[in-house]
Amino acid sequence: MVKAIRIQKPGPADVLVYEDVTVPPPGAGEARVAHKAIGINFIDVYHRTGVYPQASYPAGIGMEGAGIVEAIGAGVTEVKVGDRVAYASPPPGSYAEARNLKAASLVKLPADIPFEQAAGMMLQGMTVEYLLRRTYQVKSGDTILVHAAAGGVGLILCQWAKHIGATVIGTVSSEAKAELARAHGCHHPIIYTKENFVERVKEITNGKLLPVVYDSIGKDTLMKSMECLRTRGLLVSFGQASGKLENFDTASLAPRSLYLTRPGLFNYIASRPELEESANALFEVVRAGKVKIEIHHKYPLKDARQAHIELESRKTTGGHILIP
Repeated sequence: MVKAIRIQKPGPADVLVYEDVTVPPPGAGEARVAHKAIGINFIDVYHRTGVYPQASYPAGIGMEGAGIVEAIGAGVTEVKVGDRVAYASPPPGSYAEARNLKAASLVKLPADIPFEQAAGMMLQGMTVEYLLRRTYQVKSGDTILVHAAAGGVGLILCQWAKHIGATVIGTVSSEAKAELARAHGCHHPIIYTKENFVERVKEITNGKLLPVVYDSIGKDTLMKSMECLRTRGLLVSFGQASGKLENFDTASLAPRSLYLTRPGLFNYIASRPELEESANALFEVVRAGKVKIEIHHKYPLKDARQAHIELESRKTTGGHILIP
């Protein structure tokens, strides 16, 4: 038996229950990972609340972890017992001391990347990789807008975009978050509680506007994000922290022939080569010191409820992890 967080039904943070679960021997193509650290991401809130429904209940939760391979099933070639590994992969279930999952979803973790750092960067870091390199290929000289620039994804995105040579504009809610974003590569933090971010974007770009906006907020920002885009610009909606935008009219894209996409990480790492390429690109910028992964919030596994409450408050910054 191992300890794990489970949910019996969708709901608020108190549906997260810390309990004993049985982990069977890994099946064919599977590996059992003993977690050393577990990532917390906003997609976990979507799974908990039912925005992204689970296949059945009771259900595990969590999509990211790092640890050591304890056992492997028949036919596994990707990893061996004793390997240091990390992952960001469905199905949910990483909020546990140990779990089985497909060995093909695991990547070997370089020796110089600690487990805690890895657990706080795989999902967010590979998300940034596909956003900057594949959804829209950011180039040196581009100016981009990043919402929630002081959040977990935002801090990675600001650093990586600056490394590429882009000018980064970011929205934040406070002066403290503005300073944090600025320290991580955001050239122009905008405190949206005090400033109109559309007007500031127009000022910063001298009215030229932007080729791309990265929006993980959703309802509160999406329509205003469109106003920041130049003709044929791309609005990348990759989250909905403030809720789902209802009754979106595609005709609103027409005046400037805008593009709108709603990408998801798991479609960008669906094959083993794509997964390895994305993870290796992330490892490269982290090991080179171009992107620093900072874990600002650590919680014991049993305190997952409190972690979710604080994450949903949108008052936190940086990475969040659970320690088994």
